[in-house]
Amino acid sequence: MTNADPDLPRMAAPPEPFLLIATAFEQRQVTQLRHSAAACAHTAGLRGQRLNDFVLAVNELTTNAVRHGGGRGSLRMWRQAGSLVCEVSDHGDGFSSRLRGDHRRPAPESVGGWGLWLARELSDTMDVASDRAGTVVRITTLLPIPHSTPE
Repeated sequence: MTNADPDLPRMAAPPEPFLLIATAFEQRQVTQLRHSAAACAHTAGLRGQRLNDFVLAVNELTTNAVRHGGGRGSLRMWRQAGSLVCEVSDHGDGFSSRLRGDHRRPAPESVGGWGLWLARELSDTMDVASDRAGTVVRITTLLPIPHSTPE
């Protein structure tokens, strides 16, 4: 997929040879995008619970982009230095640095507020940039080191 919206905010571009997905999306495409992200993450080497965690984190970010970021977003996924990186951006109004810095688990009775917390918990790193032009969230997970077979 390579139909990313050039008007959406983004962080520095990844090296093109390792780009796995670059696409714009709307609500009706979130499920299909989750399946594509799972397939790319599997191809990149994630398996088992690490794969499930990464896909759930990506799904939370794409869902947040649709719900809170203007109804659409952009997703890019790439391999970089032994990691799998996913970046989701949107055109929402952004949110405060106080909220971005709050890493506490939401109260159990909270209806909302779980998406970013889950994405942070399920990935190895998460960075958030947000202002009135939109929000960009980048998560990474370490890829397993391939085992070589002795010859």
